[in-house]
Amino acid sequence: MRTRATTLLAVLMLAALVTALVVGCQRGGGGGGEGGQRIGLSVSTLNNPFFVSLRDGAQQAADDAGAELVISDAQNDTAQQQDDVQNFISQQVSAILVNPVDSDAVVPAVEAANDAGIPVIALDRKASGGDVVATIASDNVQGGRMAGEELIRLVGSGNVAQLEGIPGTDPARDRGQGFQEAIDAQSSVKVVASQTADFDRSEGLTVTENIMQANSDIKGIFAQNDEMALGAVQALGDQAGDDVKIAGFDGGEDALNAIQDGTMNATIAQQPDKMGSLGVETAISVINGESVEENIPVEVNLVTQDNVSEFL
Repeated sequence: MRTRATTLLAVLMLAALVTALVVGCQRGGGGGGEGGQRIGLSVSTLNNPFFVSLRDGAQQAADDAGAELVISDAQNDTAQQQDDVQNFISQQVSAILVNPVDSDAVVPAVEAANDAGIPVIALDRKASGGDVVATIASDNVQGGRMAGEELIRLVGSGNVAQLEGIPGTDPARDRGQGFQEAIDAQSSVKVVASQTADFDRSEGLTVTENIMQANSDIKGIFAQNDEMALGAVQALGDQAGDDVKIAGFDGGEDALNAIQDGTMNATIAQQPDKMGSLGVETAISVINGESVEENIPVEVNLVTQDNVSEFL
């Protein structure tokens, strides 16, 4: 009896061990979510409403798909973003979505993910190197050109200024390129000042004050995002939207309200929530072995006082 009982116990223990091993293999190394779809999302900063919308769109898409989304906020710190991506790699996520703080500085993080065999998808901003499966972003050159053409129409003739975004980011480069193309195509409006304000509202206020002190005849300002444009509105006070025309970029709620109130004149509306949702959907396609487009554009639209109600 003792021998039979010992044998039966050994058989039961072996069966339990085999079951555990089979379940473990079925779960895979990615962990989390339905079918092991755990996705990392590194956002450049959640202090900007634009990227909050991007995160929310990604989270909604992940929830709808039954996937797990792990989110980190780099707080506009390139070193922090490197650490965040490395943490995703250590967690063995199935894919990484990255919204780069800096297109060049993010390259080592992308390459580390490549070495670990984890696909990378860039959102809103490109990565300058490494193997990125797809980039999902607005056509920033087109948007910058549209903003420039609208500012020229509003001003008619005279001097204008530009508030630039974070140096090294492709939105700053591309929006500036499109804006300059619009300026170069005519001769009645001249850019007399162009300074960085780091996509930040408080910096936009300070830089606008400095520009206006040096150039009191400024008739218009193009800000490469709405946060800087709203800083310019604060700096200009009663002149904003009237004596000095202001065009921004993003289409955030505060900017749309400012356009409706007349303190801003125009913005280029992006769809950050759609960028986030497309990012998750693309990541899931890649995880499932499906092919995806290398560049996935998201439409932009010119918003003015004539059509702002359609976007609110």
